[in-house]
Amino acid sequence: MNSELTRQSEDARLSRTGRGGMVKARGIALAIVALAALVSGPRALSDPADWPRFRGPELDGVSHEKGLKLDSTEPLKLAWEREIGSAFSSFACVGGKIYTCGTVNGKQTLLCLDAKTGEEAWKTTIEKDYPSEHGSGTRGTPTVDDGLVYILGGHGRLLCVDATTGKKVWDRRFKHAPRWGYSGSVLIEANLAVATAGNKSGSIAAFDKKTGKPVWKCGDDPAGYATPYPFTFNEKRYVVGFTGVSAIIAELATGRQVLRIPWKTAYDVNAASPIFHDGHLFLSSGYTTGAALLKLRSDGDALGADEVWRDTVLMNKFQSCILREGKLYASDQKALKCVDFMTGKEAWNIRRSSSGNLKHGTLVMAEGHLLFLTEAGELQIAKATPDGFLPGSKAEILSGRCWTVPVLYDGHLYARNLERVVCFDMRR
Repeated sequence: MNSELTRQSEDARLSRTGRGGMVKARGIALAIVALAALVSGPRALSDPADWPRFRGPELDGVSHEKGLKLDSTEPLKLAWEREIGSAFSSFACVGGKIYTCGTVNGKQTLLCLDAKTGEEAWKTTIEKDYPSEHGSGTRGTPTVDDGLVYILGGHGRLLCVDATTGKKVWDRRFKHAPRWGYSGSVLIEANLAVATAGNKSGSIAAFDKKTGKPVWKCGDDPAGYATPYPFTFNEKRYVVGFTGVSAIIAELATGRQVLRIPWKTAYDVNAASPIFHDGHLFLSSGYTTGAALLKLRSDGDALGADEVWRDTVLMNKFQSCILREGKLYASDQKALKCVDFMTGKEAWNIRRSSSGNLKHGTLVMAEGHLLFLTEAGELQIAKATPDGFLPGSKAEILSGRCWTVPVLYDGHLYARNLERVVCFDMRR
């Protein structure tokens, strides 16, 4: 692995001569660099009370909500529920509205609902349905920024609409969908909308977020299933595209490729979100691939990476980890786990509970607690600690296949299975 990584400076030189493609963002470059924060991870898009994109304001699965009912054994209070049609989309919550996707009249549909009542404000067709043996509909989650909503359909239509009316502002179309459809969400950074396009369209591609005009594209690897992930290293802003066969790192301002890390997984399923922390990049995939922690370093005007550890201790097929106080929490393809970030050593592992297997579940964190939604729809709440997972509260809130990450917003929990959304009042 180390020998493969040390060759990547040559990849970076090739990208500058054309393989990184379409470096047309010199004007944007200065603005982005000037705005780059002296923090390591993603920056928030808007009011911290909002949840404007997949995995939240800081793309880490951690909510800033306070005053939640997390240890009570009393039944949860259902605020509302409604059928919206099949999709795997999670929720973006901004300004009293929630944005998600469903299937309406056989088409992938972007929906805007009232957060308090669930009443529909508007709906907009994305594209035709995306059928699958595991569940039909849109895979990605809407992203909300500055009065606009962005969504990538399963077939490859990237659509930007007005957040108030749902009317189209611009769209683009990609034609290189992976086996189970485009699944990543759209990353908004400064003036850019960044998406996983794939192949000739760019492993990752950036567009002007207001007009949809192409700005740059980077790489030509096939599309993966993860959302582009931004981070700051040595005061420069980068983005990781977790493709079908690699992790590609590009300068956010220009799209110039600075590192390509080969990462082969069965069926090209690289879907879990990368995590950057304290100069280290964490990657994880399922099947037999496992996880690795890489320490980044400068390599001329490119980046290099040295392997810290690699193991099958975490095998995130499509769910992502949450990092808290040096520990990774995840429900991977085998169990609910806690693993040390820097060493890869497992702290605990729970494969079953009274509700069944604890694999492929979803996690969101708030007030130091893990809110764990099992694949079968049971919500379990416990303090996040390397000493073990001891739920103080359990409730069956859904049935059927629950692979979608729940969201906390304005004291309420929003969760879904393939077709139904539920909202619970979590306020003390």
